[in-house]
Amino acid sequence: MSALEVAIEGMGLWAPGWRDWTTARSGLLGEAEADAGVTRPSADLLPPAERRRAPMPVLLACDVASQACAHAGRALDSLPSVFVSTHGDLQITDYMCSTLAGAPRELSPIRFHNSVHNAPAGYWTIAAQCHQASTSISSWHCSLANALLEAAVQVLGEKSPVLLAAYDAQSTEILSAVSPSDCLFGVAMVIAAPRSGLPRLRLQPGMRAAAEPDAAPIPQSFQKLARENPMAAQAMPLLAALAAGVPSRMQLPSGAASGLQIEVLP
Repeated sequence: MSALEVAIEGMGLWAPGWRDWTTARSGLLGEAEADAGVTRPSADLLPPAERRRAPMPVLLACDVASQACAHAGRALDSLPSVFVSTHGDLQITDYMCSTLAGAPRELSPIRFHNSVHNAPAGYWTIAAQCHQASTSISSWHCSLANALLEAAVQVLGEKSPVLLAAYDAQSTEILSAVSPSDCLFGVAMVIAAPRSGLPRLRLQPGMRAAAEPDAAPIPQSFQKLARENPMAAQAMPLLAALAAGVPSRMQLPSGAASGLQIEVLP
């Protein structure tokens, strides 16, 4: 498969201590410290009642997606979207399994409604009044690579920008041993066809190869974040390269033996 080249029009990010891409970029460059007051994504797009009921992956996804659209200057209802999570909402999965095993008649209809993997995409399209196509993806620790590839194919095939939102919340109870995640993390990008003045990504799918040596350095605080959240682990090399604004190469796993080679071209 030939390499796919796309541009990034806008970025959004939320993590503990980092409320948006601007502050996180400063942190990745060693110019700012985390803000201890940033403990929960705002997701102001959602009405107050929905914000109270919505599970954390929904809040994360809607928050970073809104940020990315604003940064790109794109209307919320104008973009097709790709939503991706390593493991979905494991807190609701644990609740569903425990309740079905012990007291199935007590299962909450609202929590059942939120248990589907595309719940964040559904909340987003309703709140943003977006009638564009939406795709929800999960492929374990290969999730971000496959979502980037899906978004790039859509951008170049449909000649239209695409919103990509990636997120993972905490895991809980016995599922923590299967898919550990100790904190929240979300990142979003508006991906478009290449044009002057925008950072570009050159994506080359293929068999997994040895890691490239010229990836941008990652500060210790963000290395810790990557150890504590699987989506942060997948995204951090790319985010560090975008923050640095220098040419970089990296590889993300996309399958058991396959990888996505990424070249960042500022």
